[in-house]
Amino acid sequence: MNAAVLGWCSRLVFFVSSITLGAVVVSAEDQDVTVRTSLDRTAMFVGDRAAYTIEITCKRGVDVLADDVSRDKLKLGGLEVVGGDTSRRTAADDSTVYTLRYVLTTYRVDAPALTIGPLSVRYAVTRAGQRLEEAAPAGEVKVPGATLAFRSALPDEPDLSGIRSDKQPDARPMRFAMLQPIGLGLVIVSIVPALLAIAALASRRERRRVRRSVRAVRHDERTSLEAVRTIGVETVQQRRDVFTRLDALVREHLRDVCGVAGPSLTPAEVPLALAGVNAKAPAELVASLLATCELARYAPSHAMPSADACREAIEQAEQLIARTGARGFQPSGRGAP
Repeated sequence: MNAAVLGWCSRLVFFVSSITLGAVVVSAEDQDVTVRTSLDRTAMFVGDRAAYTIEITCKRGVDVLADDVSRDKLKLGGLEVVGGDTSRRTAADDSTVYTLRYVLTTYRVDAPALTIGPLSVRYAVTRAGQRLEEAAPAGEVKVPGATLAFRSALPDEPDLSGIRSDKQPDARPMRFAMLQPIGLGLVIVSIVPALLAIAALASRRERRRVRRSVRAVRHDERTSLEAVRTIGVETVQQRRDVFTRLDALVREHLRDVCGVAGPSLTPAEVPLALAGVNAKAPAELVASLLATCELARYAPSHAMPSADACREAIEQAEQLIARTGARGFQPSGRGAP
């Protein structure tokens, strides 16, 4: 009796199992769309790259809405999409296989786990010549999510007990304690030469800042102007030489007489610098003269100022020097000193 009951129960379990297995197979065969996902790694560090792949297989006459698996629809937790590609191919049984590959990374350090949320992809059954937008939705399929573990070079639970200690440090040996004042003395001795060098440099700079005497400035300017007058203005090279010397003469005059940084100023900066020191020099004349000198120094031959312009520049330089400090000098048009 017991053996008969056991045999009947065994046959019943086998029958139920067969029915259940057959239902799963039929359900799998009846699926119009199947989805498979994969990750090329299970954990990543900050800045690593992980490839997340979604493979969607559609039976013949079935298609999915690709927008449902676009980059914008991904539900990412702690991850960012930095690249990806999409491909479509036709299998041997006329089914369509979509392969969507996304390259993910993370730059966060506060996320214990990096997640990719599940998606719902809609699909429709189309007829020949019918567009996917015109077909009625047939259902949707779920794209499962995934999780990536976040890894760090630091331990998850570091042991901080050995970092700090209340124990008093050991006393230094006597020989090291005696070396401390000797070391301080050597440091002080090594600093003294550096301080002396700095003091000498500062004294030298102060001597350089001392303005030249009026007599020396007047003599040098007179000599420079006389040298300029001896140069002809017939050729391009002669005029370029004249303008070069005039530019240096006017800039040195601004520095030595007017008290502004003439050698480092542009023509446009001269009026503002002269106004700042209340100099009596004609600012517009100085700026115009320096602009003409710069044009002549760097301009090509066909743009070189004429001989008359060169003579006018010499007269302007003479007037500038005569009006702002070189009292012993008279412009060439008024006679020699």
